[in-house]
Amino acid sequence: MTQLNELELQNLRHLIGTHETAYQKLNAYANQCTDPQIKAMFAKAAQDALQSKQKLMSFLG
Repeated sequence: MTQLNELELQNLRHLIGTHETAYQKLNAYANQCTDPQIKAMFAKAAQDALQSKQKLMSFLG
């Protein structure tokens, strides 16, 4: 794998932070929902954000 330059590293960190924030918010929304369909939708979106974050983090190591 090639080395990331500074701009790419900053962009990657920003994207990771954005996905972490999305995960936290969507998870909180899911926990507050009473409608099972909406709860499932938020939970799935939270999981997708977490998986995206993990995938992006793999580029760091």
